Parts: sequence; C-alpha cells; structure tokens
Amino acid sequence: MKAFVFPGQGAQFVGMGKDLFTEHEESRQLFEKANEILGFRISDLMFAGTDEDLRQTKITQPAIFIHSVTTFLAKKGEQIPEMVAGHSLGEFSALVAAGALSFEDGVRLVQQRALAMQEACEAEPSTMAAIIGLDNGIVEEVCASIDDVVVPANYNSPGQIVISGSVEGINKACELLKEKGAKRALPLKVGGAFHSPLMEPAREKLAKAIENTTFNSPICPIYQNATATGSTDPAIIKENLIAQLTAPVKWAQSVENMVKDGASSFTESGPGNVLSGLVGKISRGMETIKL
Repeated sequence: MKAFVFPGQGAQFVGMGKDLFTEHEESRQLFEKANEILGFRISDLMFAGTDEDLRQTKITQPAIFIHSVTTFLAKKGEQIPEMVAGHSLGEFSALVAAGALSFEDGVRLVQQRALAMQEACEAEPSTMAAIIGLDNGIVEEVCASIDDVVVPANYNSPGQIVISGSVEGINKACELLKEKGAKRALPLKVGGAFHSPLMEPAREKLAKAIENTTFNSPICPIYQNATATGSTDPAIIKENLIAQLTAPVKWAQSVENMVKDGASSFTESGPGNVLSGLVGKISRGMETIKL
C-alpha cells in the first residue's frame, strides 16, 4: 500500500515552489488563489524572500502547506494514496491530499492556526528542545517530575523526542535528562512551546474555525498525530485536528501503525526530506520516495 507523508514547520527554504509556479499552470493558479485568500503575495516571499521572512510562523506554515499540496498535485501522476499522514502542520496537507479538505479551506485554516500559535507564543516565553538517545519512558518521567510546564511534544523516532514548555521548564528538563544519560539535549530555534498546554488559547481559536469548516470523507485513512491511528470519519478527523495543538505528535507510533496496516512505501511530498529519514529509523529497510 502506498503511503504519502507531508512535513511540518522547519523544512522551509527560500525559492520553495518556484519551479512549480513556473512550469505548472495548475500550480500557478493555486499559488494565486492562496495569495488572494491570505491577503498578501506569499509566493513572492517563498520565491525571493529572506530566511528571516520564512522563519515567521505566520509565513512558514502557509508556505509549507502550499508547497506540499502543489507538489503532490503536480507530481503524483496516476498514483492514488492508500494512506496518508502529516507531521504537525503537515496533517492539513495530508487532509487535502486525501480529499477530506479543500485547498482553499486548508489555506484559511492554516493561516488561522499560524496566527493563533504566534499570538500564544507572544503571550508567554516558551520553547522546545530535542532529546537524543533516551527511552520515551525516562523522558516522560523527567517531564512529569518538573514543576514548570514541560511535556513530550514530538515522538519522532526511537531515541528522538522533542519536549515543549516554558523556558524555565525546558532548561530544568535538559539538565536532568543529560544526567539521566541523554546523548544530547538541544534547545531548538522555535517561536514557542508547540504541542503543549501553553497552546491552549490557540487551540480554542482554531477549534471554532475547524468546527465551522466542511470536512468530507477522505479517499483513504489519515493517520492523525493525536491518536496515531487511521481515521476516515470526518467528525473524528475534526476532533483529532482540534486536539493536535496541545497534544504530542505521535509520529513514530503513526508510522509503526501504517506499516502494521500494510504500508509498502512512503512518499514524502513537500520541502526537505526529514520524514523520509525518520521513516527509515522507525522501519528499517522501508522504501521511501521523494516527490
């Protein structure tokens, strides 16, 4: 079974999507549609902006979504996904690829998600850190023992977890986790504590927008971050998408379940190839393809 996967924030680069805009009429129309919905020419920033521009959450998220979806539509050829998943923001791209969400509604929701997250980040200084070389259980235990807000946010692959929380909480956790034997505890250059309780104000805002958007039955199961299991029921998909902002991204568990359910290859659509690398660590020898 063919699985398609879509990346999240962090994979952006200047020049992303320019080839699609130049060479594919359908892609060009989608870029222009997105410019119109967003109220500014994001295509100009994607093709010729600065790294600084693209690092702003309100630019990054729509840019990666647009690039991922236009790449998928332009390059998939006759292939039809039999299962899909997206890492964090990538879940919106996956929903469009599976026909559960229209491109236009995807752009609107991603813009609202980005603005709500940026606002929540500005309300309270917070951050994230990558923890390498420890079992999930030890990381969970250490996070639970700290008074400040700090939680596991991304289960990326065996031995690689990202934690999220207040600046104080992350600093304490990094020290303790190094003592427990972590090979590395690296603070990340991110705007805030994504996938943690500190995103609750953003979750509430996005929940309203998701509830007011039409979702269709997808053509295949979407393995969602919050549950790591395949969903085809639009009501459940909405529920899991709302939970996503404050819940951990269960990426390793999602890939394991997709393999268990019959995935024979993973095709990554969008900027970078981070997910292909993670899939290779989660399921050794699995075929990965870059669109």
